[in-house]
Amino acid sequence: MASKKWAFQLFYWDYSIGVLLLSLLLAFTMGSLGIEGRGFIADLSQADSNSLFSAFLGGAVFNIANILLVAAIAIAGMAVAFPIGIGLALVIGVVVNFIATPLGNPLILFVGVGLVTAAIVVDAFAYRKLPTSTGKSTTKGILISLLAGFLMGFFYRFVAASMVGDFANPEAGKLTPYSASVVFSLGLLVSNFVWNTIFMYKPLAGEKVFYADYFKLGTPKLHLIGIFGGAIWSLGMTFNIIASEQAGFAISYGLGQGATLVAALWGVFIWKEFKDAKGVKGLLTAMFMLFFVGLALIILSRLY
Repeated sequence: MASKKWAFQLFYWDYSIGVLLLSLLLAFTMGSLGIEGRGFIADLSQADSNSLFSAFLGGAVFNIANILLVAAIAIAGMAVAFPIGIGLALVIGVVVNFIATPLGNPLILFVGVGLVTAAIVVDAFAYRKLPTSTGKSTTKGILISLLAGFLMGFFYRFVAASMVGDFANPEAGKLTPYSASVVFSLGLLVSNFVWNTIFMYKPLAGEKVFYADYFKLGTPKLHLIGIFGGAIWSLGMTFNIIASEQAGFAISYGLGQGATLVAALWGVFIWKEFKDAKGVKGLLTAMFMLFFVGLALIILSRLY
């Protein structure tokens, strides 16, 4: 929805602000009302330094991983960077969080993760058939994708380590999910002054961007689009970690990667990205089937 002249680095500032604003809105409303648990301010004030640092670090790690993934897509293309980055993040994230908190049937869970990973790979093959696909897959782009996926696989563990196990009766020193979301968002925004500044002035792909461009080229519409994008992601992240109490961190993280399915649905049915591509119907059908079955198994792994 943003102009092509509006660089991703500039969009990302508004995105980061949107993530924090939405997390604060939820913290002062849903995170402060009710008769169980701790209110946001009380929860934040009693948290120990380890929990605060862990949630903050999760935001900083996610931030650099997210920026690297976008850079990898710009260099190697969506068909190469996305399955490598997100596929690796999915596997690492589920394994690491399951080891830390082993909830769910591991066989069903990892079969489901395997099917979702396969769906991402099939999605990549479909993208290769787009007429606009350049097919470029440089070593540089692949290496950046691997690094992005590796980092993306660990950010959720840092957030999980900061959180209480029982939201209704939280233990002392740890954060409840709304507070963890705010600290995570602060980590994302503050680290942006390091990570995003580097990529503005030393981009891995594209032209250099300056801080002055944010004010000269930005319009209220462009800024609102970026803030709205961040708010959408923040809402999903907060609800995801709320669900983790019952689902378990590994399953919750795995289902969160189902966002790829939502993106695919938008690409196929809303943006009509494949309308000019030939021979993709079978691939898209297989992709959606793998996604749905894989996500269903991830859910079932907690029930059986």
